[in-house]
Amino acid sequence: MAGNDADAADATQEALIAIATRLDRFDGRARFTTWLHRVATNACLDELRRRGRRPVPVEEVLPRSEADPSDTGLADRLDIDTALAELPDDFRIAVVLRDLCDLDYAAIAEALDLPPGTVRSRIARGRAALADRLGNPETPDERQNQ
Repeated sequence: MAGNDADAADATQEALIAIATRLDRFDGRARFTTWLHRVATNACLDELRRRGRRPVPVEEVLPRSEADPSDTGLADRLDIDTALAELPDDFRIAVVLRDLCDLDYAAIAEALDLPPGTVRSRIARGRAALADRLGNPETPDERQNQ
């Protein structure tokens, strides 16, 4: 969700500190793992807000045609990470929790304190936005013709 290793490490550290210092606030209404996911998600969102206030360095990136062909898996992963970073936070969080963390819809709804229908909608819209950003065809006919 953070988009890069350094921000993810910072968010992880903040989440662990929050868990250790606020364990007494866990009231048992939800599963402990759900509470942990919520604390970690909040820490990541806080880190993203902090990142928005920092200057962004400009990096020179090689065009894909100049990259080593053996790095296509890495290039694909970088494309996915870039597309994920461009998604609105609401969509990105839902997609990451579902597709990368493998949480079910009920657990995501509980962790984000949202109705299950809203979670399904955000995941569907997030996946559609990812497909658009990655250049995936929208219809099965278009996919077969490629």
